[in-house]
Amino acid sequence: MNPQQQVRIAVLGAGTVGTEVIRLLRTGKDDLSARLGASVVLEGILVREGEEPRDPIVPAELFTTDGFGLVSRADIVVELLGGLEPARSLVLAAIEAGAGVVTANKALLASHGPEIYAAADAAEVDLYFEAAVGGAIPLIRPLRESLAGDRIRRVLGIVNGTTNYILDKMTTDGMDFDTALAQAQELGFAEADPTDDIEGYDAAAKAAILASLAFHTRVSIYDVAREGITGITAQDVASATSTGHVVKLLAIAEETDTGITVGVHPTLVPLAHPLASVAGSFNAVFVEAEAAGELMFYGRGAGGLPTSSAVLGDIVAVARHRVAGGLGPRESTYRSLPLADPGDVVTRNQIRMVVVDRWGVLAEVARVFASQQVSIETVYQVPGRTTDGTAELLVTTHAATVRALAATVSGLTGLDVVDRVESVLRIEGSQ
Repeated sequence: MNPQQQVRIAVLGAGTVGTEVIRLLRTGKDDLSARLGASVVLEGILVREGEEPRDPIVPAELFTTDGFGLVSRADIVVELLGGLEPARSLVLAAIEAGAGVVTANKALLASHGPEIYAAADAAEVDLYFEAAVGGAIPLIRPLRESLAGDRIRRVLGIVNGTTNYILDKMTTDGMDFDTALAQAQELGFAEADPTDDIEGYDAAAKAAILASLAFHTRVSIYDVAREGITGITAQDVASATSTGHVVKLLAIAEETDTGITVGVHPTLVPLAHPLASVAGSFNAVFVEAEAAGELMFYGRGAGGLPTSSAVLGDIVAVARHRVAGGLGPRESTYRSLPLADPGDVVTRNQIRMVVVDRWGVLAEVARVFASQQVSIETVYQVPGRTTDGTAELLVTTHAATVRALAATVSGLTGLDVVDRVESVLRIEGSQ
């Protein structure tokens, strides 16, 4: 080790993840220095005005509220502030000053990724973001390094631990949505304001990052079709179980004949599928590649310790490049595929509806499906759900476009014999 050479690290944010990163940097300083061949120096920690340290491991003497001054004197800037500003401005300032950047900020990359990638390329500095998707799960590196010579066809997975915990509790313990959400908040899996998680914004940001890497095409969060889980009821979960499925919030990105599609949707996953068994707050992502075939990445997708592990791995990678010279992988947008029309996406679906319980109803319902060329796979009348002269039907379709399905649902709601359409859920897999 060259004791004269130093790698100066600035940490922006001392929240849950920031505290754990600082802990690892301080307690593992000697080991890290030996790995890098240079001395690791914690240059400073950006905090908000008047913020107090939440853990003795965070040295208060390194606190500063001058973010721009801090990044100007660092070799590596670790951005753990979250949100868009001042994170964006500080990251760009760090890049302009010649610092490598490590970030866990999926919202920043999903919204301003192209600007930040371009700045890093122009300045010839590293930009690493393993912790932005999947916490400790090694996912970003395999996509942009290990599978760089392959062609990825599809990426799908559970990328939000909060929603997976809620849906898992609704399935295994019979909780309703509100009860499961309250428990998730009590355990710290969900924020006091859980909107980003339960409405699918968090998963959509991660889906945009994964799609960008997988298809070598710039995809932003604004390109992602998004649906959260607030509309999922105990009846939806029970119906899924009765047909051999479990409800999961999936991020799905795939290449089609007309371009790429990226979306986040509550989805019925067959019980035989490996994603069906992903429980609690765990994450799992499936990658389908042309040569490698099916790959699955599984682990804890959130929390201070798992996320800090991924952040520290990025710090080591960037620091090694700093010491030895050279850069890591750059942004790849050579394919620049178009975004396919969301209405052209082909899926199977399960429609749950309440109809008048009398003869001839099924024929009228079937005519609506036929008018949109949506083929019915099965029809199942749920026993004992209604007692007021109505019946609950579960209709499973063969593969059809989203556009045709929407027209079908519109037609069904216009029938006198249909009291209401309760839910429409996609089914993973096609037939």
